[in-house]
Amino acid sequence: MSNSQDVQAKRSWLPKAHPVSWGMLAIGTSSMLLISIDRQILPTVLPAIMKEFGMNSTQGGFISSLNFIGTLLGAAIIGVVADSIGRGYKRTWAWWGSCFLAIISGLATFFTKGVFNLQLWRVVMGLGTGAMEPANVALVSDFWQKENRGFALGVNHTGMPLGQFIGPALLSVVLLYGGWRDAFLWIPAIGILLILAQWLVGSKKNEMKVRGWIDEHNMTQPYSKEDVENKLGVKQSFMNAVNSLKNRNIRLAITMDFLFLWTEMGVATFLTLYLMDHLGIGLAQAALISGASGITGWFGLILWGTVSDHIGRRPALGIVTVGFAATVFCLTFINSVPTAWAMLIVWGLFRNAPFAVINSLTVDSAPKEAASSLGFLVGIGYGLSGTLVSPVIGWVIDQWGYSTSYVILAISCLLVFIPLLMAKETAGRKLKERQLQG
Repeated sequence: MSNSQDVQAKRSWLPKAHPVSWGMLAIGTSSMLLISIDRQILPTVLPAIMKEFGMNSTQGGFISSLNFIGTLLGAAIIGVVADSIGRGYKRTWAWWGSCFLAIISGLATFFTKGVFNLQLWRVVMGLGTGAMEPANVALVSDFWQKENRGFALGVNHTGMPLGQFIGPALLSVVLLYGGWRDAFLWIPAIGILLILAQWLVGSKKNEMKVRGWIDEHNMTQPYSKEDVENKLGVKQSFMNAVNSLKNRNIRLAITMDFLFLWTEMGVATFLTLYLMDHLGIGLAQAALISGASGITGWFGLILWGTVSDHIGRRPALGIVTVGFAATVFCLTFINSVPTAWAMLIVWGLFRNAPFAVINSLTVDSAPKEAASSLGFLVGIGYGLSGTLVSPVIGWVIDQWGYSTSYVILAISCLLVFIPLLMAKETAGRKLKERQLQG
């Protein structure tokens, strides 16, 4: 390929990549789908669980928070382990372990009978999915050229909105013919297929093919040659992870992630219950509508992830923040089934979009500690926010109702602008132009 063609490929909004990179992206997207489906199950069947065990919204929120506690621990621990094993194909080992954990906990939840066992396996499932997410994001990032990282992680995260729609849609069918426990039965099959696919694609030989292709096309490697065979001890990897927190961008990314996820989970945890109470519809129909944001969520992820590659991470996040807050506030105006569908579909354009951009900002800012930094991002951002927001918003709903909760959550989202204005840009054409001039 000539130099002019190389430049054109780098600037193209439709990226080119090695077939292995696309294969890894397909597995990564399916992994996010698995994670997302599990995270949709509990909010979807929560009304049935609350009814069976006589819980109010605050108590139901506590059940939900247990999953996030596991996520916090799993993401932080496995993120460090993944970095200690090494970069690239070596990350598959940490990914396999976390996927097995998710499979086992899904099966165990199906057979559980009491509240204590339900609580226990929610923590374990959180450990598995919380660990798999940062390992998965780092793995996809290591198999793609840096020029198209935002696009790749945007596509990778489309599994989240797809799961947000597919999960409730399937669950609505399950709930028509079975109980809430049946919802956990079919998760393991997805994980088993992904493990087999990852074993075929995520090999050292395939990674070397990708790196060779990137060199041939004069693009930027996802990480340096010195890191290819680098293997750190767990202690050193942990110290590197702690040191990554000294990076201002990492701290700001975690803060932004926390605020976005506080808002998202504050809405999602009680969305099915809100639709049932507010519209007077049944659980199966409410479960189906609650996943409406997934119809457009995949497009928002790809769109804003790709846009961030070109105009920069900060401008893209600014636009998404305004859209996210506005659409959450508008949920207060739902007054019928058609308006519920319409407003949730619009919310989908922004619901998942921040996380592809924030993950790209994180990997850009700390490439050597990508998994552990993403582990802190998922653990603190998703795990801590979910642990706290579920009982808090449940209490707000018990005291003042759903409308007040949506106003509070919209304001929480707008607080993202505080850390965003302090973040350092890591992508976009203007940054590249400044670097060339400097």
